[in-house]
Amino acid sequence: MCRLLGYLGPPIDLHQLLYGFEVPFVRQAHAPRWQDVGRINADGWGVGWWDHTIQPEPARYRTVTPMWADQRFREIAPLLRSTAVVGAIRNASPGAPIDESGNAPFMSGPWLFAHNGFIDGFRLGLGERLRRGVSERRAAEILGAADSEVLFAMVLDRVDGGATATEAILDLIEHITGLADGRFNFLLSDGTSLVATRWGNSLFSRELSVAGSNQRGAIIVSEPLFENPDWTEVPDRSLVTVTTSGSAVVAVVTALPFV
Repeated sequence: MCRLLGYLGPPIDLHQLLYGFEVPFVRQAHAPRWQDVGRINADGWGVGWWDHTIQPEPARYRTVTPMWADQRFREIAPLLRSTAVVGAIRNASPGAPIDESGNAPFMSGPWLFAHNGFIDGFRLGLGERLRRGVSERRAAEILGAADSEVLFAMVLDRVDGGATATEAILDLIEHITGLADGRFNFLLSDGTSLVATRWGNSLFSRELSVAGSNQRGAIIVSEPLFENPDWTEVPDRSLVTVTTSGSAVVAVVTALPFV
């Protein structure tokens, strides 16, 4: 299984977010403590971040190098700050090719998407069935063979049709769980809000103090980043929405309505 991280709040140092804290995100690549303990996540990683003073689209970095061995990004991370971040560490599904196209976050316009999980039967015919249901516009953006990228295209079709991010994610889960079993921890953001689900894998949320700011951010992550009882374990089959209200960041957890 993979690992996910989402952040929304005042500008934060990406080095602190990814490599800092007592139990840093990078450690989840080689020494996970929740879900699939003992299985390393060595098939690469990626991160995306926004600077809305420059453009609405995020910047993105992806590599097949294991996160703990990737010195390139570790060296530039202290120079980067952002109000919104999506990170993902990959453990590829059996049979999936190990290439950059399969690594989250997946990107289109202002959107970033990551998936921690799998769809049963995706490589046994279901994947082709799902692809046939994707619009020509969004199918043209699918570059690799990952089930997650097809799911992202399905989310975008729903957004194109007028759905909010939350509505698109809810509709996708209802649709996909009617076809197959699997694990569906999703993370979707446009840099101004964040939607995440827990379905089968671990997920935690917490307010986060940020150095140099009197405001607090919110973080969603597969495993807690430090030993502290203030973490909220998101209940299985629940959805988390993170939005800004004035100068405050608000995270709300709700049970999925069709469970």
